[in-house]
Amino acid sequence: MQTRKPIDIPVISADMPTGEPAGSNCDGKEIVALMVLGDSMAPEFTEGEILVIQMGAPATEGSYVIAEVAKEDFIFRQLRRDDNGGWRLVALNWAYPDTPLSGLESIKGVVTHKRNARSRKSVKSYVPQAPD
Repeated sequence: MQTRKPIDIPVISADMPTGEPAGSNCDGKEIVALMVLGDSMAPEFTEGEILVIQMGAPATEGSYVIAEVAKEDFIFRQLRRDDNGGWRLVALNWAYPDTPLSGLESIKGVVTHKRNARSRKSVKSYVPQAPD
């Protein structure tokens, strides 16, 4: 078996364009990847899986979303309607409480895919279906 020589790829910091605010340079339409931590979304999402998130995508009931619940405090949950017609963030693991939402403006991104970090073939899509 032939071994490959590692490729040396330099990591260079990009200069921030003029006029961009410090911190995040997401324009609300980018695709980002995050790793699942913890068991709040088990059994559908397990720790270590990679989530692909469409930032700024419109969320619909049942979507898996990333939401800002406090200043710079983000949470991964499923978006559901509550009994009063409002919205709430629901953990799939019953041990975690629901989080009420005052509006959908706190939704920052929608999960479109997940992938097990240990398997290249284990990709699952979460593209919202159009209502019938």
